[in-house]
Amino acid sequence: MKNEQTKRILNQAVADLSQFSIVIHQTHWYMRGEGFLVYHPKMDEYMDDINERVDVVAERLITIGGSPYSTLEEFKTNTKIKDEPGTFDKSMVERIENLLEGYRYLADLFRQGIDITEEEDDIVSQDIFTSMKADFEKTIWMLSAELGKEPGL
Repeated sequence: MKNEQTKRILNQAVADLSQFSIVIHQTHWYMRGEGFLVYHPKMDEYMDDINERVDVVAERLITIGGSPYSTLEEFKTNTKIKDEPGTFDKSMVERIENLLEGYRYLADLFRQGIDITEEEDDIVSQDIFTSMKADFEKTIWMLSAELGKEPGL
């Protein structure tokens, strides 16, 4: 079958982006403290961005003959992004570090997608992964800078 590895990594991205949207949403709901007025609306931007990207990835998967995960159970079973109950006892720094972890994981997943799509000669899917990786690296830089750190890319 054609592009099987590409289909698998696109579906992994569907599961992980969907889960990461929940992580960002949880950050949005459970944040308190210094920076709240800045970070709270920023989480809306991040959620909107992630949700648009899920749609792009899922539609590409359908276009090449795949079937995207579409249930909470499938997302939960297939994601590699951790899930934990919401709590008000985390600092803003801890919340940003958690977001950085997710963005770093996804940037690495996209790098894997670039390699796989190169092997399977799917330049359209490769372009999607390349663009998302670049955008996420910029977000990593910005979140790292907020913490007074180098992005470490």
